[in-house]
Amino acid sequence: MNANPLIPLPERMRPKSLDEYVGQQHLVGNGSVLRRMIESGNISSMILWGPPGIGKTTLARIIASNLEREFFTLSAISSGVKDVREVIDKAKNNMLFAQASPILFIDEIHRFNKSQQDALLGAVESGIITLIGATTENPSFEVITPLLSRCQVFVLKSLEVNDLDKLLTRALTKDSTLKELNINVLEKEALFRFSGGDARKLLNIIEIIINSFDDKSEITITNEIVTERLQENIALYDKNGEQHYDLISAFIKSMRGSDPNGAIYWMARMLAGGEDPLFIARRMIILASEDVGLANPNALLLAQSCFDAVHKIGMPEARIILAETCIYLATSPKSNSAYMAINNALDLIAKEGTQAPVPLHLRNAPTSLMKELGYAKDYKYAHSFEGNFVDQEFLPDRYKNLKLYEPGNNPKENEIRKKLGLLWSKYNY
Repeated sequence: MNANPLIPLPERMRPKSLDEYVGQQHLVGNGSVLRRMIESGNISSMILWGPPGIGKTTLARIIASNLEREFFTLSAISSGVKDVREVIDKAKNNMLFAQASPILFIDEIHRFNKSQQDALLGAVESGIITLIGATTENPSFEVITPLLSRCQVFVLKSLEVNDLDKLLTRALTKDSTLKELNINVLEKEALFRFSGGDARKLLNIIEIIINSFDDKSEITITNEIVTERLQENIALYDKNGEQHYDLISAFIKSMRGSDPNGAIYWMARMLAGGEDPLFIARRMIILASEDVGLANPNALLLAQSCFDAVHKIGMPEARIILAETCIYLATSPKSNSAYMAINNALDLIAKEGTQAPVPLHLRNAPTSLMKELGYAKDYKYAHSFEGNFVDQEFLPDRYKNLKLYEPGNNPKENEIRKKLGLLWSKYNY
């Protein structure tokens, strides 16, 4: 039976089985961990974490279908504790007739507050339901520890070019509407670039471009046509009114670029579009350490206080706290020196491993044998010297004189540079 052309292409192309599912081969490919769980019929509650449009909801539906489980779905945006309890009650009532617990899929589970997540705990723990939660946010921050400890977390990735290519080919050859058209894709780069690794976006874009042709007897798609037609149909392209990742990127880059006007505008766009205020606050904590850093160490303290206050106060008043922090961060001096220092150290370890031994004088010596072996010998206790400083080596022997931290060029770190220059002549500060 032909699919209804009035149904959007992403819905018409929604996979019905693991073999049709594109991407996430590390989870659902042959022999992979999640596929083995599904094939065994034995799945635990889980959290699917990854960017939008990569198939979290589809994967949950496929799991339920493969296991022939009853499937309940809730959206954390529109559902409350009452809705959760109703599903749990239905599951309890059906327990006598069902061979296995039903699956409860909760989209955007990171938007559930503590009381809503608490309502799930008992049912998940007792096996009344098998929970599959989907989130675009790090579950370590957004899912309460007792619930998270009862779930396996699976990380889903943005789709690669070869995945997007498979989706494009499948849509053009399998969809009952599109396969009847004479569609010639000369160039794919713009299609894939605008999709950003999001399967739903790609299929929406394909549908927009094809529908933009008045004469459908022969449709030729090029990079120029994709760019031009998307700009003309931007409202259709951005179906939710807001592009989550594009907006947060513009917000961060405005603060990094010291423009409070741009920063406050993009933050207002996010708030008006229904973005989670705690997501905005969390990103400001990251920026405070990554981009403001040691040029203004108080920025991190303010950003952390902002997150706590937003969590306690909530909207609409939280917008004022967010605005104050946003403007403070945008107008603060900038330094990424701490960010670069830890990356330098991690790159060194990734390249050379962790074999460099701790120098004897820096080792702990809790036993007499260790003392006899020279542990802690010749260590100089800084507080026993003038100015609470003494020149000694703190790096492994092979890295003597290696400078990993380079102070930024700002008033605060210029003071740090001057101080380090007086203490450590070997580093050439």
